Amino acid sequence: MGMSPTRTEWTAGMLNDLPDDGRRYEVIDGQLFVTPAPADIHQHAVGELYLLLAPYAKRIGVNLLVAPAAVRFSDRREVQPDLFATPRMSDGRRPDRFTDVGVLLLAVEVLSPSTRRTDRTQKRTLYRDENVADYWIVDTTSRTITHWTPQSADPDIRSVMVTWQPLPQHAPLVIDVVLYFRDVFGE
Repeated sequence: MGMSPTRTEWTAGMLNDLPDDGRRYEVIDGQLFVTPAPADIHQHAVGELYLLLAPYAKRIGVNLLVAPAAVRFSDRREVQPDLFATPRMSDGRRPDRFTDVGVLLLAVEVLSPSTRRTDRTQKRTLYRDENVADYWIVDTTSRTITHWTPQSADPDIRSVMVTWQPLPQHAPLVIDVVLYFRDVFGE
């Protein structure tokens, strides 16, 4: 009589024991997700978006980071968005770690073959459950940015323009999606 397979319930603390091998290790609801190092186009998409968001974020006092950087919601939920924004500390300082503020104003994932399903399903659910104000999925193949909010029932797929307004007292940032993808591809 064979033994039934056991399922490991992963925790964020267990991630510290994994190798530093260029892969991204994340835990979502106790399940381990491992993705390989991203392709160049993925990194261009992240970099160009950072260049667009950073001056605005700095001006309005929002912290902006790129992966690898941990976002730990609980011991069963730790992810590394490709790019994300948090508020500053109450005294205006940047937080030392996500747990200092515990709020994501924006999470961005750039699709790749190995993350496409996870980004659209598990991470979408995670960010909705954690009340992340804006979740963007950047698709370099279709040249679109899908925008989700916690209240979204359906995806809002943007191919012309996307806006970001993390703090209501500041005017929104408007991003030309067509121009953004031209920069991503060096056109």
